[in-house]
Amino acid sequence: MEKDASDPDPSRQRNGFVGVLYGEFTDTLNDRVRYSVSLTESALTIQRISSSPGRTKVVFNLTDCIGCRAYRGPDGADVGAYFTAYFYPFKRRWMSAGVTRQRVEQCFRVALVQDPLQNLQEAERWAHAIRDASVLQAPRRDGVLYSEVRRPCRTMILVNPHSGRGQALQLFTGHIQGMLTEASVPYKLVLTEHQNHARELVKKADLSQWDALVIMSGDGLLFEVINGLMDREDWQEAIQTPLGILPGGSGNALAASVHHYSQSPPAWNEELLLSCGFMLCKGLVGSMDLVSIHLASRQRLFSFLSIAWGFVADVDIESEKYRHVGAIRFLMGTLVRLATLRVYQGRLAYLPVKEAPKHPKGSIKSNQPPSTPQHPSLCSSLPCRLIPNASPNQSSRHNCNSTNSNHNTITNSSNNAITTKRPETQSDGKTGAPVDSLLPGLDQPVPESWTVVKEEDFVLVLAIYQSHLAEDLWTVPGAMADDGVIHLFYVTAGISRPALLRLFLAMEKGAHLACDCPHLVYEKVRALRLEPISPQGMITVDGEMVEYGPVQAQIHPGLAKLICG
Repeated sequence: MEKDASDPDPSRQRNGFVGVLYGEFTDTLNDRVRYSVSLTESALTIQRISSSPGRTKVVFNLTDCIGCRAYRGPDGADVGAYFTAYFYPFKRRWMSAGVTRQRVEQCFRVALVQDPLQNLQEAERWAHAIRDASVLQAPRRDGVLYSEVRRPCRTMILVNPHSGRGQALQLFTGHIQGMLTEASVPYKLVLTEHQNHARELVKKADLSQWDALVIMSGDGLLFEVINGLMDREDWQEAIQTPLGILPGGSGNALAASVHHYSQSPPAWNEELLLSCGFMLCKGLVGSMDLVSIHLASRQRLFSFLSIAWGFVADVDIESEKYRHVGAIRFLMGTLVRLATLRVYQGRLAYLPVKEAPKHPKGSIKSNQPPSTPQHPSLCSSLPCRLIPNASPNQSSRHNCNSTNSNHNTITNSSNNAITTKRPETQSDGKTGAPVDSLLPGLDQPVPESWTVVKEEDFVLVLAIYQSHLAEDLWTVPGAMADDGVIHLFYVTAGISRPALLRLFLAMEKGAHLACDCPHLVYEKVRALRLEPISPQGMITVDGEMVEYGPVQAQIHPGLAKLICG
């Protein structure tokens, strides 16, 4: 018979632990093997009962526990009941150095009496106590304010089955589905069928039926979901719906960032998926900044990750043809683009975080604001240039969009937007939409408080507001999801191919800023404006191509909610 020694008095100690619950149970496979099990507020301690000295004791931290369930056995003649606790502690990898979260389950048989119902009730009491204690022991970062998802957390999970190498659904069923069952998370699985399907769905969804929206795909699907939420009349309430991310694409920048914010050891591929699944099950919710972006056509978008122009945008879009190889597509795209390194001309201005910023080389304080280009001749007379060899002084005319001829409509419409002055509406026509108080209209000069980079040639401009640009690109080591900062990088012309390659290789370890590259500039800003002068090129927002032309943006701190750890 199993021994139940639970004690309502938590001050009473057993075996050196402050006991919340204590019991003796048998192994699920061998009735002769017995364990003493002690549950405290922070740990589950298991010790095999043996007559030999030096009994082995195993302690499981409840921070690593995602759930516990009680159940009857498959044999109807078995009067015993069972409870199983599920842990994902950090353990050493099998084949390489370092640690990663790995699944461990602990199962016990309860047979206190010959009454099956009473045994099941006791198993359920243990399962309930372990679940409650594990919720209170969610991994929290010092100094970070968290809320929690409603429990049980009714979750809509949107999966793009074509993202990455087309394995998102397979990864979900193979890894995440079981974790959600272990954590008792009820969910509805939705497979997206076409571009903007997720945007349309969440725009019309009854969000009172859901406590969280979770995306398993690349970053593009979350971009759709966020803009669908912001399209709603009740956007202020809708954008407070906790958002979760599970890596199922090629870049997985936000998933890598969320993992980084949890202060966990580096992880990639399926290890990263397991980490994000663990955080989803623990259910801690923090704030996430969003960036409001205005395009020349007066379209307004909301972004959670980045704005890119030049090299980064080119690699992102042109490497789509290598999607079937997964994340290595970006390496392939980088090598191809390095072979024909492009230079773009444009104007860049930004509002620094500090009132008296330290001006980088090649920038001036704006006393006379720059004018937005208004004439087609200005845009067409300064072409994009191609660097045919390692020498930055040799150049020739080159069509920057030669590999993407199907985007002519986008280019034409953006050129029309450049030459036509139209008033900008800060609220985008929606009642109560977040006002971009830092931004003038795109047809107006930037305020005098902004810093203007004098007109020059750029290899890339990247504005990012997460720590990672991809799983293996640690772009902003000090960034947080809610730091209220746009991290602006730009690389000026004259950088050699080897130097640019070294920057991206160093970025894998977050060491690119230590390279002391004279062509790399980094600023923390609250708002920015980019005005391409080269007639053709690509601009991406969260990895998705948008219309080419002038763009400006400002940060809205903590506007969204993110499931994180």
